[in-house]
Amino acid sequence: MPDTPPVFRFAPSPNGLLHLGHALSALLNHDMAKAANGRFLLRIEDIDQTRCRPEFEAAIFEDLAWLRLDWERPVRRQSEHLDAYASALHRLDALGIVYPSAMTRGEIKAAVTDAEAGGRIWPRDPDGSPLYPGRERELLQIERAALVASGKAYAWRLDMEKAVALLGKDRLTWAENGHGPEGETGTIIANPAAWGDIILSRSDAPSSYHLSVVVDDALQGITHVVRGRDLYQATAVHRLLQQLLGLPEPLYHHHRLVLGPDGRKLSKSNQDTGIAAFRAAGRTPEEIRVLIG
Repeated sequence: MPDTPPVFRFAPSPNGLLHLGHALSALLNHDMAKAANGRFLLRIEDIDQTRCRPEFEAAIFEDLAWLRLDWERPVRRQSEHLDAYASALHRLDALGIVYPSAMTRGEIKAAVTDAEAGGRIWPRDPDGSPLYPGRERELLQIERAALVASGKAYAWRLDMEKAVALLGKDRLTWAENGHGPEGETGTIIANPAAWGDIILSRSDAPSSYHLSVVVDDALQGITHVVRGRDLYQATAVHRLLQQLLGLPEPLYHHHRLVLGPDGRKLSKSNQDTGIAAFRAAGRTPEEIRVLIG
C-alpha cells in the first residue's frame, strides 16, 4: 500500500488584504508540498462574521492565483462547518473541563488593576494579556444554566488546570522542524498552562481560533502545519486540545516573519505591503519571491 502523501495548508482570514507575510507563508506551504509530492490546501478561516467580508475572500483567491499557486478544490470555509466545532466543544464539556464565563474586558481589567494595586503580580499569557480570573469555574450546574439562559454575553472557557490534569504525568510535546523565536527546534516541551483559561467559543462567535484550527486540521488530514513564529507559543494550546479530543498530531514548522520598516510584523492595515499593491505597481510574482527572501 503506497504511503499517504503529506498535506499542507494555507489558512487566511478574509478580514483584510493579504500582505508580504502571507505571501511567504503561502509560498512556503505550496513549495514544500510540491517538493514532497504532497497536497496543498486552501482554507478560509471566516468564523468572525463581523470582520470577514466576501470581497476580501475574492481578493485572497486573486492574489494567490497571481502568485501562481494552485490549490485543491473545493476550498473549506469554516462558516460552513460550525457543527463540527460545536461537536468538539460538546466533547470537551462532557469531560467536565469547560465553563461559561461572563466577565467583560472592562471587568477583567478592573480585577487585574485592583490585584496589582494590592501588590500582587498578575500572571500574563505569552502574548502579554492578563490571564482570566476564572471566577465562574466552580459554578454549580444550575448556576451555569442560568447564566447561559440569562441573555448576557458569555464565553465558554477551558478550565486549564483540569484539562492539564487529565493528561496525567504524560509530558506534552510537539515536533518542530522549523525554528521558534529563540531558535528552538526538534522536540519542544509544550506549556499550555501559560495561556490560562482560553476561550473556546463565545455567544456571538461559534468557535475560537484555537478550537476550530485543530478540528479543521484533523478533518482535512493536515500532516504539516507551516506558519509564522507569531503562532509558535499557541502550539502548546493546540497540542493540548488535540490530546483531549483524540486528534492526530501534525508536524510543525514555524517560519520567520516579514517585518515592516518599524521592525514589527506586517499588518493587514499596512496597505503599502499588500500583495495587491505590488501587483498594481507592476511587480511580478518572481519579484515578490525576492522581496520576501
